[in-house]
Amino acid sequence: MATVFERLRIVIAEQLDVNEEDITTETSFADDLNADSLDLIELITAVEEEFSQPGNKLEISDEEAEKMKTTQDAMDYLFDHGVKDE
Repeated sequence: MATVFERLRIVIAEQLDVNEEDITTETSFADDLNADSLDLIELITAVEEEFSQPGNKLEISDEEAEKMKTTQDAMDYLFDHGVKDE
């Protein structure tokens, strides 16, 4: 069973073309992984797809997406919106 962090780390690594091992909870998308605004939009879309469930589509508003600077920020958002470790 994969944790939210493990699943999120896979999505981040695939979207930003980085090694999973380089991603920690403190990793900054822009500062540490050199993600630009387009990268972040694509990342948010991939996170929405990964964590949506049948009958419960996850939609991250632009305002919320702008607050997500680190892996931990994204995890906090997911936990606050009912996503749980499997």
